[in-house]
Amino acid sequence: MAKKGILISFEGGEGGGKTTQIVRIRERLAQAGRDVVAVREPGGTAVGEQIREVVLSSKNTGISFTTEVLLFQAARAQIYREIVIPSLKAGKVVLMDRTRDSSVVYQGVVRKFGKELIEQLNNISTQNTYPDLTFLLDVPVETGLDRRAKSGEVNRLDMEAKNFHEQVREAYLDLAREDKTGRWVIIDARKPLEVVEEEIWQKVEEELSTK
Repeated sequence: MAKKGILISFEGGEGGGKTTQIVRIRERLAQAGRDVVAVREPGGTAVGEQIREVVLSSKNTGISFTTEVLLFQAARAQIYREIVIPSLKAGKVVLMDRTRDSSVVYQGVVRKFGKELIEQLNNISTQNTYPDLTFLLDVPVETGLDRRAKSGEVNRLDMEAKNFHEQVREAYLDLAREDKTGRWVIIDARKPLEVVEEEIWQKVEEELSTK
């Protein structure tokens, strides 16, 4: 794909503040005169939101890991075809609340399907599209789960055992540290919202200045 826009993803375990920071960065980009689109995975399209309801519903604890893998990929394929790729071709800045790296962590590592298989599926779903910049909003598991509980929004993955979430955090940190592309930025999301926002914005400005 001949990409003209910029794709920025926000990753991390539960309660890291991804959604909050995306709202703030979207506002700053708009104020800077950038054409910006913000979407979430799974979701973002009519089909994707229906899939989200199935795959994340706390009622569906019986979903098999294989079903989980394929549902996330199906939602991803839809949002890339409908929104992400057209937006990038149009030169927009696309902010994503989770994308391909979430599947590498949750299904590839923690569910043990293997990074290679998941990346093959990711390449199909995203049409070989990677983020230009990825923020890992890292918080200790206890902090993240406590934030989620207080928000009143608990999904099927939130209900997993603490050990599951510990594995998620470690897998994310490993992925970011092993990265050779330079697209990963680890953010200590325990800091005040304004501090986290400023750290993210500085990196976003650097990325924008190179395009």
